[in-house]
Amino acid sequence: MNLLLIRLIIFAVLFFAGLKLYRMYREWKLGQEELLEDDTRQEGGQMVRCRWCQVHVPETEALRDRGEWFCSSAHRDRYLQEQKPEKPEE
Repeated sequence: MNLLLIRLIIFAVLFFAGLKLYRMYREWKLGQEELLEDDTRQEGGQMVRCRWCQVHVPETEALRDRGEWFCSSAHRDRYLQEQKPEKPEE
């Protein structure tokens, strides 16, 4: 009877130690996934559409002028030239 009780206690200790290790592993794994997710989110950032050519570019690489996004300064200049009203000839 004494031997059975000792085995039961050892089994319970091993079970709870294994459960604790599993929980620690699960927390570590979730932390790693969050770090990976944060890294990918920071690499490119949010995508914005160029007003001129409609191509999507990362916000960190895009140019912003007068509330509009552009993929390059050439597209920005073209768009702004088109927006200027032409003067009527007198």
